[in-house]
Order: sequence, then C-alpha cells, then structure tokens
Amino acid sequence: MHNYEVNLAWNHDRLGTISSPALSQSIEIATPPEFPKGIEGVWSPEHLFAAAVNSCLMTTFLAVAENSRLEFVSLSSNAIGRLDKVEGKYMMTEVVLRPRLVIRNAELTDKAKRVLEMSEKACLISNSIKSTIVFEPEVVVEA
Repeated sequence: MHNYEVNLAWNHDRLGTISSPALSQSIEIATPPEFPKGIEGVWSPEHLFAAAVNSCLMTTFLAVAENSRLEFVSLSSNAIGRLDKVEGKYMMTEVVLRPRLVIRNAELTDKAKRVLEMSEKACLISNSIKSTIVFEPEVVVEA
C-alpha cells in the first residue's frame, strides 16, 4: 500500500493552492472559466483529472517499454477530458488519449502499438475512474 498526501489551502475568491509535503512545488488551482466566477489561465480540477490520466499513461508506458526492451525516440500525448452533466450531476465522462510514439525501426511498429495498448490497459488511474477512456495511439517511424 502507498499513500500520496496532498494539501489544499484556499487563497481567495475561487483560487487555492495544492501542495504535498513530499514535493517541492505547489500548484495554483481554481474553478475553470466555464463556471461562475471561474478563473482563466489557472489549473483546474478538470485539467488535473485529464493530466492524471495522461501522465499515468506516460509513466506506465515507460515501465512497460523498458520491460519489453522497446527502443523509442520520443513520446508525447494529448489528453482531452470531457465534462458532461449526467442525471443532474457533473462528471468527467470521457478522456481521449492521443499518444504519439516515435520509433526509429519500422520493424518495431507492431510491437510499439502493443506496448502502448498494454500501457493503457495497465494504467492505474484509468483503471480507478468511471470515465470512458478513448485510446487513439499513433506510432511514427522517424525518417
């Protein structure tokens, strides 16, 4: 079992700060601008939700790729979290993940796709949420 402590302090209006005794950086957080009194340009819980899924994909991929001995040039990923109202309550209904993996060897394309798919299936954050995960991986061979 592992625990991850996060502390929150309300600053003013719809703005606060999250921090952890295990981390040196804090993050300013606010209500997103789509809601009353929301603040533009500040991370929101909705952004952090999508970021949690996206960053978990990365960390899981790195472990699976290492264990699979998959050599790659780069990994980037776009995540879009969809907020909907369901039965009168807001919820993140979907997260679209679009990882882009660059490899050098075209012969490894199928293996790279399998490693990406295994990573998505093993991601503990994706496995811990009710949201649908739409997975749209892209493998590119570097010229």
